[in-house]
Amino acid sequence: MELTVNLPDPLAKEAKAAGLLGPQAIEKLLREAIERRKQIDSFFATVECLRAANIPPMSEEQIQAEVDAVRAERRAARNRANRP
Repeated sequence: MELTVNLPDPLAKEAKAAGLLGPQAIEKLLREAIERRKQIDSFFATVECLRAANIPPMSEEQIQAEVDAVRAERRAARNRANRP
């Protein structure tokens, strides 16, 4: 597919200087944008599921405890993996 894009001159010059106007760079930019959109859609779908489940909100302390637990679990897994 051929694509024509009209850009303001300053943006076009900056993009060209950064190597962002070649086919591979544009493909990479598009793939990254599509992936970000999928992640955002997934996030909002998860939010809707949580709302529908009527799960009570967590306090800051509860959230921090969960974060700390996950970090401790990851540290323990790394330590196990690094043992001879």
